[in-house]
Amino acid sequence: MKATIPLDSVHPEKFYARATLTVAKDLLGCHLHRRLPSGIILSAEITEVEAYTADDPACHAFRGKTKRTQVMFGPPGRAYVYFIYGMYYCLNVVTEPEGIPGAVLIRGLQGIGLNGPGKICRHWQIDRDLNGANVLCSDSSLWITKRLPGIKPKIQISSRIGISQAQDLLWRFYTHKSVKSAVPKKGRRL
Repeated sequence: MKATIPLDSVHPEKFYARATLTVAKDLLGCHLHRRLPSGIILSAEITEVEAYTADDPACHAFRGKTKRTQVMFGPPGRAYVYFIYGMYYCLNVVTEPEGIPGAVLIRGLQGIGLNGPGKICRHWQIDRDLNGANVLCSDSSLWITKRLPGIKPKIQISSRIGISQAQDLLWRFYTHKSVKSAVPKKGRRL
């Protein structure tokens, strides 16, 4: 018998108020949920993430708080959604205690066509309207639930993708369920 995903089994705020790299690894195997305006709920396992911290030159909040990045300084467990390349939205989850910016980019979900942050947002209708959404609440339009009991994914690590600074940091984490074609050659197992 296949276990079902309890849609209200969310992490408390303290789960996200930890070190960004720890939260990034702990999000693998959790499930992202999106309630569409029609009422349909989409759900998929998180299979690939990247970490961004206040002292990281690739982080949007590296130079301080701006109108765009202010949600990253707010309470942990909120969505940080931004627009990139003039065509894609990307979804992050705010980490670290309030006042310290950090976020985890959701790069991949298990499912066809969900192997990139822009594709996830396009297929799941995630845009700036969800910036600041509370992922701790199953009544939200966007939330994350805990891993199923007994699930401990095998985590692999590599450098992050598509950035021009801090390319040497091995802050991309993924599971065997992520798309292998997107894996840089210098990835390794954790």
